[in-house]
Order: sequence, then structure tokens, then C-alpha cells
Amino acid sequence: MALLIDIFMCRTDNYGYLVHDVETGKTAAIDAPDAKAIKSALEMRDWTLSDILITHHHTDHVEGVPALKREYGAVVTGPKAEAEKILGLDVLVGPGENVSLGATDFYVIGTPGHTLGHIVYYDHAGGHLFTADALFSMGVGRMFEGKPGPMWEGLEELRELPDGTLIYCGHEYSLDNARFARSVDPRNAALNIRAAEVKRMRDAGKYTIPVSLRMEKATNPFLRADRPELARAMGLAPDTKPSAVFAALRAAKDNFK
Repeated sequence: MALLIDIFMCRTDNYGYLVHDVETGKTAAIDAPDAKAIKSALEMRDWTLSDILITHHHTDHVEGVPALKREYGAVVTGPKAEAEKILGLDVLVGPGENVSLGATDFYVIGTPGHTLGHIVYYDHAGGHLFTADALFSMGVGRMFEGKPGPMWEGLEELRELPDGTLIYCGHEYSLDNARFARSVDPRNAALNIRAAEVKRMRDAGKYTIPVSLRMEKATNPFLRADRPELARAMGLAPDTKPSAVFAALRAAKDNFK
């Protein structure tokens, strides 16, 4: 059940991902930010697109769907809760369901908040988690549609996955996220080391993704909203509900310069 993953940039700062099931030769794009970039990556690998797995309805994640569907006849799978907002969906899925790509199964996890129907795809056998805009390295997506409670609960579910899980997110935001994370958690040694590593990687033109869930649990303030030091950083009592701390962190990030 080997899965090959190709990572490339789309648009300005979107990550593009192709996942290729070695046993059957089937290939999926995780979201479709840019049809031309995805087509170029396919040609470089000599792969043929069979599927597109959509996480949420935002334009920078679905804009390439029509062109790719016309070109390859790809089957498009996406969140049933956002079906009316995404053109071209063939298969609708929700949390708790599985999506098959040849011999590879992706488990669907609900992560509402950035959008109400946002989902992520988890390859348990390979330990790959495609989080789009629900979870970034040292950050999370803006809470455009959801509420803090459900968004925190979705992150808690992701946090329970094995530490070795590799996270593939939707954007290269690591430098900015590191700046904010250090502003609220300055004594976190793992975070300071990760921030320096990210700067070196970006200065060298390297991607900061994938990153392990173990690293994110140690360095991402939004995954640490149940820690008393993060509550205190937000001016809240140490026993404040984690969802309230999460809400305060997200509001602080929204206004961070």
C-alpha cells in the first residue's frame, strides 16, 4: 500500500499535492488550486490524474477542478456539507467515511471552523494527513465560518493521531506562524528550535512541509490551548476552558502584525 507524494507550489503560497498509489497507478490531487501547476507536476512524474480530493470550498482550493476534470475525466470527491458551494463534485463524503484511491484508503475527519464543512484526509497506513487550511505548521486557518468550540474539537481529534503522522497543509505560512507562536510562547524551547529551522529552510528555498504531528504538538500554540501557559499568555486564568483559550489565540493571531 505504498503511496508516493509529490509536493509543489501553486498560485502564490498554496501547496499542491499529488498522491500516487503505487499498486494501482491511480493518482489524486489533494485540492485543485491551479490546474496548470498540477498538470505540469503530473507530466514531470508521468502520472495520469484519476481523482481529486477536495477539503473545502474556497476558490484557492477548487479553482482548478473544471479544467482538470475536462482534461483527465478525474473523479472529484469533496465534503457533502459544502456540496452546493463546489462545482463538479461526483462523490460526497463526510466525517467518519473512507475514500479509496486504488489500494490506499483515506479516512475523512471533520475539521469545521475555517469553513463549516471543512474536512481533512488521513492515510492511516502511510501516516499521511492532508489538513488544507484546518491546521498549518505552528498555526491554524482563520475561523471564517465556524465557532471556537467545534474548531478546537476538530483539532483535538487530529491531535490524537499517532505522533509520527506527517502533516501536509494547504499553504506555506510557517515563517509568519512561527513569529506569532513565539510571541505567545517565548519560553518554548522546541518552538524556538523549530522557528530557527524554518528560517533556514525558507532562506534556502526549501519547503517546511511535511512536519510531524509530534513537532506540532510541541510547538503549535493552537494545539496547546489546554496548557496553562497559553491561557496565561492570553490574560486568562489557567483553568479557562481550552476552547476559550483557542478563541483568544485565534483573535490575537488575526490582529498580529
